[in-house]
Amino acid sequence: MYELTKRQAGGELPTVHTVDLRKELKEGNRSMFSRRLHDLMEDRLGKKEQVILFLNRRGYAGFVSCRACGHVMKCPHCDVSLSEHKGGRLVCHYCGYEQPAVKTCPSCESKYILGFRAGTQQIEEAVLREFPGARVLRMDADTTRTKNSYEEILGAFANGEADVLVGTQMIVKGHDFPNVTLVGILAADMSLHAGDYRSGERTFQLLTQAAGRAGRSGKAGEVVIQTYDPEHYSIVYAAKQDYKGFYEEEILYRKMLAYPPAAHMLAILVSARAEAEGLALAKDIAARVRVMGGDGRESAAQGGNRLYVIGPAPASVGKINDVYRFMLYVKHGDYGRLVEVKNRVETFLEKREERAEKEKDNETVQFDFDPMSAY
Repeated sequence: MYELTKRQAGGELPTVHTVDLRKELKEGNRSMFSRRLHDLMEDRLGKKEQVILFLNRRGYAGFVSCRACGHVMKCPHCDVSLSEHKGGRLVCHYCGYEQPAVKTCPSCESKYILGFRAGTQQIEEAVLREFPGARVLRMDADTTRTKNSYEEILGAFANGEADVLVGTQMIVKGHDFPNVTLVGILAADMSLHAGDYRSGERTFQLLTQAAGRAGRSGKAGEVVIQTYDPEHYSIVYAAKQDYKGFYEEEILYRKMLAYPPAAHMLAILVSARAEAEGLALAKDIAARVRVMGGDGRESAAQGGNRLYVIGPAPASVGKINDVYRFMLYVKHGDYGRLVEVKNRVETFLEKREERAEKEKDNETVQFDFDPMSAY
């Protein structure tokens, strides 16, 4: 492993402030900006320095959290957040666990428990409200639809044509703006509680990337991380830019739950025009895999030495273009064992009863080894 322990162009890493939004709420601040971020923005705008406001929307899946205590509704079986669905349901996209939506927080009984919603347009409007003289550029999927819009927005900001740049992850990927001395990370929890076992890792990556945009010239930089979960290890280590510390804690969870890279995972995606048929096929595949190695639900604690089958459950996007999608996951310590599972499932699919071509075309099964993101 090669390590870069200091900035290639010189200069100190920025000072990072972590703000507890639960405390802000208790003290009456319902603004998108914490008091510290507001004061620092006012200071930078007065000095004619630039500000980046990063909205962390990566992995957004409608998770539900309490604004008063920070409690997040999680699946009791998979250690991932439950996703909010229409009809008042909270669903796990790994195993299919489902429960009714809650009106009050089960931890502190507060009524401030609801789905996490935010958008760059609302942030832009809030900046213009709080700082009427500020020149603001917004960079997201809506403002970068045309061919050269991405370069035009970044070029305008680099040339000093705006004071504040608001955007999603596309604004924190390696850009070098010497006059940016403040980065505000809004809603750090957005990716932290996505329904994906890699959410802690992705959050650490995004926060360290975002923090690296501040103070890249001789001017000192500051970063404000706004979160409802300031004690979470991903945020604590990101604030300290401590990769080793984060890795040591994260790898323990991966080993306990037999997630990659501690074990291997095979994702099986079943797609079908008819919802009932797709679910039936996914259940049939899951049953056959369980017969191959036992259910193995206890095997996570053994480091994935037996097949461990999760699901089936609706995919995180359950329907695309009128095609229903169902997921199941198979975990094992030996990659070759998962290849065997894939081969056996393919053999089963080939031997299925002959059907009309039209019906066959309506069902597809796809395999992905050690997937990089949830489906």
